[in-house]
Amino acid sequence: MINLLPLREKEKLLLEKNKRIAIILWVLLLFFLTCSILILFSIRTYIQAQVKSQQYLLTEAKKEKNQSEIENLKEEINSINSSLTKLNSFYQNGIYLSDILEKISKTLPKELYLTNLSIVFPSVSLSGFAPTTETLFEFKENLGKEPGFKEISFPPANWVDLTDIDFSVTFIIDY
Repeated sequence: MINLLPLREKEKLLLEKNKRIAIILWVLLLFFLTCSILILFSIRTYIQAQVKSQQYLLTEAKKEKNQSEIENLKEEINSINSSLTKLNSFYQNGIYLSDILEKISKTLPKELYLTNLSIVFPSVSLSGFAPTTETLFEFKENLGKEPGFKEISFPPANWVDLTDIDFSVTFIIDY
């Protein structure tokens, strides 16, 4: 095809064509930038939502960990309280050896002395030396008068000799 237009018109047409191409390129560039901005904005929104979700999960995990630690501490405290309650009960209901020894010493006549003492709760076994039967009988009566001593038993062999008696006695502690 032969172009019969003057040079000025040709340049004008070429300039017009270049303008259209430039406008199309600018529109495409603006469209690309707009799409890029929208894509980046949606990615940013998605990432923010994921971060918030992970922060929430982290917070819940920390709460759960703290809750389990609190539960463990409560169990430990309950265990210690139970042990302390048992210890307190033991000490309040406990029988002290010093109390038993004091009661036994109060019942002993002056001439009588012990050679052996065995306490296997609630049973007590004593053996010793009494110079006379009267002293041993006094000891038996004193043991019988003492509250807390039950089932006092002197073997018959204790009463055979009248002097220099090696005796033994068993009784139960009743508290």
